[in-house]
Amino acid sequence: MKTKTFATLLALASGIAGLSLGLIAADKKPANKKPELKIDATPVAAVQSSVVTSYADVLDPVRPAVVSVYSSKMVRERIPEYLRQFGLEGRAQPRRGMGSGVIVSADGYILTNNHVVEDADEVKVLLNDEREFTAKIIGADPKTDVAVLKIEGENLPAVTLADSATIRVGDVVFAIGNPLGVGQTVTMGVVSATSRRIGILEEVAGYEDFIQTDAAINQGNSGGALIDARGRLVGINSAILSTSQGNIGIGFAIPINLASAIMHSLIETGTVARGYLGVSTSQVTADLVEAFKLPKDTKGVIIADLNPADGPAAKAGLKRDDVITAINGRAVSTVDDLRLIVAQYAPGTKVTISYLRDNKAETKEVTLGARPDEAAVTGEFLPGVHVEALTEELRREYRVNNDVDGIVVTGLDDNSPYQGIFARGVVIVSINREAATDVSSARQLLRPGRNLAFIYYRGSYRYVPFTNSR
Repeated sequence: MKTKTFATLLALASGIAGLSLGLIAADKKPANKKPELKIDATPVAAVQSSVVTSYADVLDPVRPAVVSVYSSKMVRERIPEYLRQFGLEGRAQPRRGMGSGVIVSADGYILTNNHVVEDADEVKVLLNDEREFTAKIIGADPKTDVAVLKIEGENLPAVTLADSATIRVGDVVFAIGNPLGVGQTVTMGVVSATSRRIGILEEVAGYEDFIQTDAAINQGNSGGALIDARGRLVGINSAILSTSQGNIGIGFAIPINLASAIMHSLIETGTVARGYLGVSTSQVTADLVEAFKLPKDTKGVIIADLNPADGPAAKAGLKRDDVITAINGRAVSTVDDLRLIVAQYAPGTKVTISYLRDNKAETKEVTLGARPDEAAVTGEFLPGVHVEALTEELRREYRVNNDVDGIVVTGLDDNSPYQGIFARGVVIVSINREAATDVSSARQLLRPGRNLAFIYYRGSYRYVPFTNSR
């Protein structure tokens, strides 16, 4: 009886357990499909490739073209106002700076950073073979942090320029310069990113399109070379991001395509003239794609306004709501892209604009104009006479009253034929009785032969006759 009862209970328990398992199985979700993975288990060392053990042969021809740049400026110490009323002035003391530069032509043109030579009274260049030269500042562009120097020499070592538009993230690069004054130094890394905008030129409404690299860059590297694995110049080292003012692997270089465009403009005209399209735009977002019924993958900027109404874009036939997608084949994804690309062309340049109108792809040829808000603010006015547009800082430095307008002489070369005629701190108010409102207009007012300048210097106005020797 006990046996039968036990057997009956066992059968009953088994049935209940089976039912429970069946319910669990029915409730359980089907297993996920395994992902298909690409796996290559071959050891790196087993791959058949030529292992590079040294880049010395690549860098040896380049290193002589990278120079050290030393700048100096005489700065007067500040003294109380009541002492200045008696004609007393603070002592002038030299302020020195250090950076690097790159010789880009055998006749001595050098690319460096604006912040390396900004406001310098004298610039010295030291070559890797210990030769020293006094350099002339041809011009500088604070908006891109590019400056051009010139030393007198023949058959100087010069680098070969690459096309920086072809570089890719992961490309091997070398930073060459004079970090912390220790002497020429080479560091190695890769391109970490391209087209970086980090906001360091926002104060001057600048143009940023940096190459980011983890090649070690420190103070003193500014203006030096960023070289690719074939020994070509791809960028001018310009800045670092750091919490300690030292290298943490986040350095930035100005692409050589941008730097060389600025250089040519400074050499040819002494100023930087940037192209102007004459549009106000907004970046295409998901909301705008929906509102304008654009293809979902549309990237570009949409024209919100044509300003001025008779500007380059309006004359070419572009209209409000057109979506600009490229300029001369270069993709435009953001408002900054558009501004940067247009600015790299000189006024008068014809460019091809690719755009969408009513979802139809079209192109137009546009002749760029000159930016109305960017009159030249710095450059060489006459041989050896360097001038800038007046700023509040320059007014304070040279004690220029707020009611005085014009351009101020900020540098005078030792060999300038205008020594004794002009001096640092002279404000050129007019040329030949026409207002000198900026550097470009002042140059245009010059006549061959005799000219007449109306100047302000140390609290008084006077006329100064001079001969244009250009």
